[in-house]
Amino acid sequence: MFSKELFGQRLKEVRIKNGETQADLGKLLGMGKSPISEMEKGKHTTTAEKIALLCEHYKISSDYLLGLTDDPSPR
Repeated sequence: MFSKELFGQRLKEVRIKNGETQADLGKLLGMGKSPISEMEKGKHTTTAEKIALLCEHYKISSDYLLGLTDDPSPR
């Protein structure tokens, strides 16, 4: 089941694991660091297009990012 909190936690984990700041990720998604912070806190989500971009950028599955599986590997 989808959880904004888990989405935010996983987004933050992969961002940090890849050595990026919130500002770096915001630039990739065409937004500031404030919306990234709100997503990581589990307060907001984003569009399907941006989720797809995140998954391509971090080479993870959308199911993992959305909390539908614990396997981050894309298929």
